[in-house]
Amino acid sequence: MTNSSPSIYDELTQAMQAGGVDQALDKLAAHLKGAHQYHDLFDVRLMQARRKAGQPIIWTKTMEDLPEPARTQVEDASLDACREVGKGLLAVGRIREAWMYLRPTGEKAFVARELEALVQEDESLAEDVIDIALNEGVNPRLGFKLMLESYGLCNCVTTYDSSMHQRPKADRVAVVGLLVEFIHDELLTNVRDDIARQQGTQPAETTLADLVRDREWLFENDNYHTDATHLQAIVRFAIVLDDPALIRKVLDLCAYGKHLSTSYQFPGRSPFNDVYQHHELYFRALLGEKVDEALAYFKEQAEAAAEEQDKAPVEVYLSLLARTGRTAEAMDATAKMLPPGKRQTDLAPTLQELAQASGDYDRLAKLSRDRGDLLAFAAALTSAK
Repeated sequence: MTNSSPSIYDELTQAMQAGGVDQALDKLAAHLKGAHQYHDLFDVRLMQARRKAGQPIIWTKTMEDLPEPARTQVEDASLDACREVGKGLLAVGRIREAWMYLRPTGEKAFVARELEALVQEDESLAEDVIDIALNEGVNPRLGFKLMLESYGLCNCVTTYDSSMHQRPKADRVAVVGLLVEFIHDELLTNVRDDIARQQGTQPAETTLADLVRDREWLFENDNYHTDATHLQAIVRFAIVLDDPALIRKVLDLCAYGKHLSTSYQFPGRSPFNDVYQHHELYFRALLGEKVDEALAYFKEQAEAAAEEQDKAPVEVYLSLLARTGRTAEAMDATAKMLPPGKRQTDLAPTLQELAQASGDYDRLAKLSRDRGDLLAFAAALTSAK
C-alpha cells in the first residue's frame, strides 16, 4: 500500500479487534477504493478470496500452485476483482490501466461505451482512447473517429490498410462507413466550393455525380478535390458494406473518380482492374441494377483467376452471387472454384453459411460428399436433422 494516512493504520487495528480478519480486510478495501488505490485493492480482493477458500492470506507462490478447489474459487474471485478494479480505474480516466484489468473479463461492449463517454467529457484522454479503442480492438470506429479529428484522413487510410483487414467484418464495416461518410462530405463540399468560385454562384445539384456531369472543366490541368490515393483506397475498402445508403455514397465517389485525370486513376487489382468502373458495376448489382451484366463480368474474372489459383476474384464473384440472392448458384460455384481445405477470407460465405442461409442442407450434403469434405457433410447431416 502507498499514500495511506497514519489514521488508517489505527482504524485497521480497531477493526481487527472489533470484528476480526474479515472486518479488517473489508475496512482496508473500502479505504483503498475511496483513495482510488485500485492496484492495491485488487491485491486485497485476492487476499479475501484466499481466506474464503481456506488458504493463507499471504501467498508467495503462483495462482497455479493453489490446490483445488481453492484455485478455481480464487480464479473466479480474481475475475470479479478485475471487473471492480477496471471499472474503478475507468471512472477516474486511467484508461490503459483499466484495460489491463478488464481485458480478461471480456467486457468489450461495456468498455466501448465507457470510452465514448470518457472522451466526450475529457478530450485530453483521446490518445489513450485511440490506443485501446483501435489497437486493442475495443471500439475501432471510435478509434478512427478520433484519429480523423487528430491526425487526418491520411493516417486513417494507412492504419486501415495495415491493420484492419484481419479484424472482424463488423469492425471493418463500422470503420469503412465512417471513412466513406467523411470523404464523401469533404469531396462534396470541395467540389461545390470550386464550382461556386468559378461560376460565381452555388450549384443546385446535391450529388457528386450531378455536380461533375457536364463540368469537365473541374478536372482541367489535372485538377482534383481530394487526395486520389485516399479516394481509391476507400472505394476499395467499401466492398464490405451492406447499407444501401452508404453504397449509394460509394457510387457517388466512383462517379467522381471516373472523371479524374488518368494520372490519378491508378491500376487496380483483378477483378477491379478499372477501380471506379468495376467497383461501380459491383455496387450497382448490390442495389439490383445491371445484375446480370455484373455477374457475367465477375464470373469471367473468377474463372480466369481460378486457373491461376488467385482466389481474390473468385471470392468477389461468390460474394456477389450470395449477396444478390443466387444462393444455389453460389453453392455450386463455391464447390467448383474453391477446393476443400482452401481457406477463404470472410468476403464470400462458406458452403456451410450458404446452406444455413438457404436451408438447403441436401445440396450441402451432396456437394460435400462429392468433394470429400467430411466436416461439411457432417454439418449438413446434423443441421438437416
